[in-house]
Amino acid sequence: MATRYLEEIVVAHRRRAASDERDWRARREATVPRTPRLRAALRTSSVAVIAEVKRRSPSRGALAADLDPAVVARAYRDGGAAAISVLTDEEFFGGSLADLGAVAAAVEVPLLRKDFAVSPNDVLDAAAFGASGVLLIVAALDPAELAQLVTLAREVGLDPLVEVHDADELARALDAGADLVGINQRDLHTFDVDTERAAALARRVDPAVVLVGESGIRGRDDVAALAAAGVDAVLVGESVVTASSRVDAVRALTGIARVPRG
Repeated sequence: MATRYLEEIVVAHRRRAASDERDWRARREATVPRTPRLRAALRTSSVAVIAEVKRRSPSRGALAADLDPAVVARAYRDGGAAAISVLTDEEFFGGSLADLGAVAAAVEVPLLRKDFAVSPNDVLDAAAFGASGVLLIVAALDPAELAQLVTLAREVGLDPLVEVHDADELARALDAGADLVGINQRDLHTFDVDTERAAALARRVDPAVVLVGESGIRGRDDVAALAAAGVDAVLVGESVVTASSRVDAVRALTGIARVPRG
């Protein structure tokens, strides 16, 4: 029987958000907006690589539990990563906002806070700890929440990466104004990977939208297949964080020509 990963994780995050007494409106007023950088870094002549700092996963357990996030981030940068994703969920993935802060202090490339954001304070924490973008998962948010968090992210200078898994979620993302969309090939209910998912959905996405392929990316052939489907970037975690040479693992995924959609 498939484990209902997403539901369990979102329930835990909503419970935490409900106990967070920080005034997000006051925090928003105190946040100095910056110029967004993540989206711009992902639209180049080649498929951009977002390499992920990831300690563990619910499905595979420990990947690199004792990693030094700054050291890993520098390796990704040296391998040619256009951006770095930092998984900050603690309970299920072993990450933290401290990991994000450490990476922000170590490298200058744009950073994505990858987590299960369900509240304005989650978005504001991304900005406070040095991110350039924040992940928003359509399956974890109702339409009003998604629209609110997309707007808030942009107000504080973050690019929202809106993640979808099917055509209905893609429509919801576009309705919310998303111009940076991630197609996750991993089913967040079962954590199984469908490598045809990005190709099936990419043709529905306007060329003006920056499109990121996520999950199931093990090597250069996977990036080439996603490039042919029309993605602009790929987000890669397990295959690079577990590699014996993270520099070489990232470099092996770079330099594949982007195929514009439309």
